[in-house]
Amino acid sequence: MDRAAGATRGERGDPDGVTLLRRLDHVAVLVRDTAAALEFYSGRLGLEVSSAEELASPHVRLTYLDAGNAYIQLVEPLDGDSQLAAWLDEHGEGLHHVCFGVDDVREAVATLSDPGAPLVLGSGRGRPSAFVTASAANGVRIECTGFDRAEDVDALPGFLSGP
Repeated sequence: MDRAAGATRGERGDPDGVTLLRRLDHVAVLVRDTAAALEFYSGRLGLEVSSAEELASPHVRLTYLDAGNAYIQLVEPLDGDSQLAAWLDEHGEGLHHVCFGVDDVREAVATLSDPGAPLVLGSGRGRPSAFVTASAANGVRIECTGFDRAEDVDALPGFLSGP
């Protein structure tokens, strides 16, 4: 269904009417300095910080800005030896991943992943989430979130621990 046919924002289905992605949850932007990034996102765009947290593993500061129907997530690595810090050093600041809310994480990950590709398990805001490798999505890392319980993660084979 498209917008002209009455689909609401964030609700798209495949030709058979099965909805895989329910909504855009957030767009993650990797930054060197959250305070400096907020000068643009809050100061110029006018987005308000809805929440912020510091995670121990990976050691990052996450800042969520309310962008209407989704969030901008600023991701600042706090450990210079982490994978995220290495990515930042190699690629610079910018898009890190796009996260979609899904009804069925298992189905979404199976549908979106390259066959045999390792999947990366992470968590945020109290919800476990699965990351699909960038090679499956034209170079963009995709995160699927929507688990009901953290223990659901243990039932998913093939997951690696990671950012």
